[in-house]
Amino acid sequence: MNSGELSVIVKHATTSAPILDTLIERWSPRAYDADHALTEGELRGVFEAARWSPSGSNTQPWRFIIARRGSDSFAKVEAALMPGNAAWANTAAAFIVNLAVNQTEDGQPMRWAEYDLGQAVAHLSVQAHSEGLYVHQMGGFDPQALSEAFDLDATLTPVTVATIGKLGTPDQLPEPLRERELAPRTRLSLEEIIVVND
Repeated sequence: MNSGELSVIVKHATTSAPILDTLIERWSPRAYDADHALTEGELRGVFEAARWSPSGSNTQPWRFIIARRGSDSFAKVEAALMPGNAAWANTAAAFIVNLAVNQTEDGQPMRWAEYDLGQAVAHLSVQAHSEGLYVHQMGGFDPQALSEAFDLDATLTPVTVATIGKLGTPDQLPEPLRERELAPRTRLSLEEIIVVND
């Protein structure tokens, strides 16, 4: 099955109020089209969206490693993944290592850096979906292994790793991942997540 036949996989969010279509349609697959390779410049809009996300005091404390499938960088990231993620992530077109700049140029800690990085990656993932790409963010990896593999200095903290690429088919996944791929999206209700609403 090629990626053009996979448009039937729909995992729309069930919302209690109208939201943007891209947000309704966005989800995090584990099955990627292993034949899809990112063309030069295909990720430019994705990272442009990240670049223009909100930033405390305009510090922009986000940095990224793009590791395309087949590259040495891809192998380094794959080697740092926990087994549960390594079982499916290698069919993605690329890994994105999301790095927080954890201090200012004069050595002061930036306590909001990971928050701002999260906003940048959220913008990235929404833009990616609008361009027909899918992103799956992961916390299951060894940050120290990534820091050593890419010779990162102490001011850069690997926070998450994301996969990005075209949608694959659930049939390529082993159980129970296949079942999870096909399961409906769920979230807590608004009443459960809003602590105070005066």
